Amino acid sequence: MSDDLLSIGELAERTGLSVKLIRHWSDIGVVPPSARTAAGYRRYAPEAVARLELARTLRELGLAMPVIREVVTRERDLAEVAALHADALEARIRTLRRRQAVLRSFSRQGSTTEDLTDMTDLAHLSTAERNAIVHDFVTDALRDLAPSAFRDGLLLVMPDLPPDPTAGQVEAWIELAALIRDPELRASVRRMGEFAAEQAVREHREEDVREAQEITDLWVARVEAAVAAGIAADSPAAEPVVAGIVAAWLPDQIRAGFSPDGRGDDDGPAARRRLLEQLETAADTRLERYWQLMCLINGLPVRASIAAAGAWLATALRANPEPGARADRIGEILDQGPDVGPEAKLEACARVLAEVEELVAAVPPDRFGDPTPCGDWDVRALLDHLVWENLIWTALAEGTPRSDFGADHLGADHVAAFRTAARATLEGFRRPGMLRRQYGAAPGWRLVEQLTIEMLVHGWDLARAIGRPTDLAPDVAEAIMPVVREIYGDLPRTPGGSFGPARPAPGDATAADRLAAYLGRPVG
Repeated sequence: MSDDLLSIGELAERTGLSVKLIRHWSDIGVVPPSARTAAGYRRYAPEAVARLELARTLRELGLAMPVIREVVTRERDLAEVAALHADALEARIRTLRRRQAVLRSFSRQGSTTEDLTDMTDLAHLSTAERNAIVHDFVTDALRDLAPSAFRDGLLLVMPDLPPDPTAGQVEAWIELAALIRDPELRASVRRMGEFAAEQAVREHREEDVREAQEITDLWVARVEAAVAAGIAADSPAAEPVVAGIVAAWLPDQIRAGFSPDGRGDDDGPAARRRLLEQLETAADTRLERYWQLMCLINGLPVRASIAAAGAWLATALRANPEPGARADRIGEILDQGPDVGPEAKLEACARVLAEVEELVAAVPPDRFGDPTPCGDWDVRALLDHLVWENLIWTALAEGTPRSDFGADHLGADHVAAFRTAARATLEGFRRPGMLRRQYGAAPGWRLVEQLTIEMLVHGWDLARAIGRPTDLAPDVAEAIMPVVREIYGDLPRTPGGSFGPARPAPGDATAADRLAAYLGRPVG
C-alpha cells in the first residue's frame, strides 16, 4: 500500500471536518477511499483533501449532496451547476424579500391575523390586479367630474413593480394599497379633481408640469431660508417672503386667465386667497405620500416632502391676507400706551428672568434629550431657545440685530450661557432712555414686554418638561394676559404657526398655566 495514502483521521485534521462527516460523505460516494488496510480501514489519495474542501464549499452554498457528488466526481460541469444554483438562489431571494416586506409592513401597520393575510395577498398580486385596484380608486374618487389633466395624470401613473422588486418596493406597494382605502385620501383627490375641473385644464402638458415644479422649488427654497433665519410664519417679518413668492407665482396664473382684484397683475387679497386655496387643496400629506409611494414602487427619484414648507406658507398667507396686513395690525397695537409704567415692566421682566434662571440651573445634562411641550424641541433645544431670545432682544435694544438663529448658543455650560445672556439683556434694557426710545415703530418698553412673554411661556415649557412647579411669577403672568390676547388673539392657530389652538385650563390652573393653555399648550 502506498505511503502517500491518508487515513480518515489525517483527512479530518487537514480539512477541519469531523471524522463522522467524512465517513458519511465517503459512504455516499463524494470521496470514496482509494484502498483499505488488511484490517479494513479506509485509506484516501492526497487529492481527497481538495475534493472534501470543494464539497464543503458547495454545501455551504446550499447545493444538495447528490449534486455535490456529481460535481466532485466530475459527472457534472461545475460552471453549469453554479449557474443553475445561482438561478435557484435568485428565486429564493425574491421570495424571501417579499416575505420580509410583508413582515416589516405588518410590524408597522398591522394588528390582526387578517391584516397579515391581506398584506401577504397584496404582495403576490399581478401587475393587472395592482393596476385595477388603483384605477378603481381614482375613477371612484373623481366619478362625475369633467376630464382634466389631473385625472389623466393620476391614471397615467400605475404601480409598476419590476419582476425582481426590492423589499422596499414591496413595502411601498403594501402601504399604497392601505393608503388608498383611507377616506381622507379619497376626499383629497376629489378636492384636487374639482379644482382642476374649475380651472378647465384639459391637456396634460410636460411644460406645464415643469413650470409648476420650478415655482414649487422656488417657494420651498424661500420658505426654508426664512425658517433657517428664524422668521415665524405669523410675524410681520414673513410679509416680504410672501410678497416675493406671490410675485414669482402670479405671472403664470395671469397667463391662465386669472385677474387678481381686477387690477391686472397686482399682489392683493384675491391673489393671496387663490394661492392659499391652491396650497390647501394640494398640500395634503396623504396625497403627497401617494406620489412618494408611486415613485418608490416605480423606481423613480422621490422628492423630499414639502409639507412643512407648505404649512409655513399657508400660515403666512392667513396672517398676511393682503400686503402689510400683519404689520398694520401690530402698528395699531404699538400705538397704544403702556398699561403700567415702563419701569414696572422692566422690573417684572427681571423677576421672570430670575425664576427662569433657577429652572435652567435645575436641569442636569442627562435630561437634555427629554421631550418638551414645544413640538419637536427636546430640553436642550428649548434651553438654546431661551438663550437665543435673550441674545436677540438684547441685540435689538443695542441696534445690532443678530442673524445666527441656527447656531448653537448653549455651549458646554447651559447655566452659564443663560445667566450671561440674561444679565446682558437686563444691562441693555436698563440703559438710560432705552424704555422710551423708539425701535422702528416700537418703543423700548415693548421689547421688554415681548421678552417677558417669551420667558414666561418657554419657562413654563421647561418647568413642565423637567417636572418642576409651573407657577412662574403669578402676578406678572396674570397682568400680561390681556397683552398676549391682544397681540396673538387673531393669529391663525394652524400647523406652521407659532401657536396651536387655545386649550382649556383646569380650575386650579396657575396664571402661567392659563397663559400656556391660551397659546396652545396642553395643561393639566
